[in-house]
Amino acid sequence: MAYVRKDAGTLTRAEQRRFVKALLEVKRRGEYDEFVRMHIEYFSADGEHGLRAAHMAPSFLPWHRRFLLDLERALRRVDSSVTVPYWDWTRDRKTTSAPWTAHLLGGDGRRSDHQVTTGPFAYREGNWTIKVNVTDRVFLTRDLGRPRNPIGLPTKSELEWALKDPVYDVAPWDSTVTRGFRNKLEGWGTGRSGTAWRNHNRVHGWVGGDMLGGASVNDPVFWLHHAFVDLQWHRWQRRHRGARYLPATPPRRDDRQHGRIVARHQSLPPWDVTPAELEDVGRIYRYA
Repeated sequence: MAYVRKDAGTLTRAEQRRFVKALLEVKRRGEYDEFVRMHIEYFSADGEHGLRAAHMAPSFLPWHRRFLLDLERALRRVDSSVTVPYWDWTRDRKTTSAPWTAHLLGGDGRRSDHQVTTGPFAYREGNWTIKVNVTDRVFLTRDLGRPRNPIGLPTKSELEWALKDPVYDVAPWDSTVTRGFRNKLEGWGTGRSGTAWRNHNRVHGWVGGDMLGGASVNDPVFWLHHAFVDLQWHRWQRRHRGARYLPATPPRRDDRQHGRIVARHQSLPPWDVTPAELEDVGRIYRYA
């Protein structure tokens, strides 16, 4: 029977406690840091050589869907009642609302160094030392809303702008495309400032701190954010019946994207699974 992923804002205190406890146990076992390492390894950009699987490519959504499933399986080995909740950032938009509460993810970082000092993932609690990072900092950081250079969370209308596009993705299958659901949701735009980011990317920028860059998995909100992004793929599929992951076939040898993206029936590294096989996970989980 499929299990249920719930809105973080609806979790009971007991559900919050079980989720946090399972996450801390996965961290204690050393498994969590492997997820951080994997995300850093697959955080490849357009300008780099080789295959892009996790970002700036059509497989952004199936790659993170499988990534979420792996974390969820690790959590459920600790407590079979636990699932990954999602953060609806179109509704819970305050720095004091879900999931930024003392019993769930804790709050914002302090002004001086952005260190998170509240909640179960605060460094001083002794259970969440950052061991895999692009810097040598050992404490979790956040800069919610980026007060010194404010940035807003995506709105319902901005999310709707992505959802109403009937095509999954288009050539050249990278961060430069202006059509297609995938990049409108992933959120790469023109320009270098945070204002060019949309939807998924904007949320990473709004949280700030460790959520910026390849080591973003160090902040547990990564999973709640991506569960909501995954929910949008599900909603897009229901709205556009029959629409499929694209490209259906690999780019030709004379195409500059040849060997750089994953087509529908190609294996998605590092797993032996294809995007097509990840399009329907209704037998595994559903959303409340």
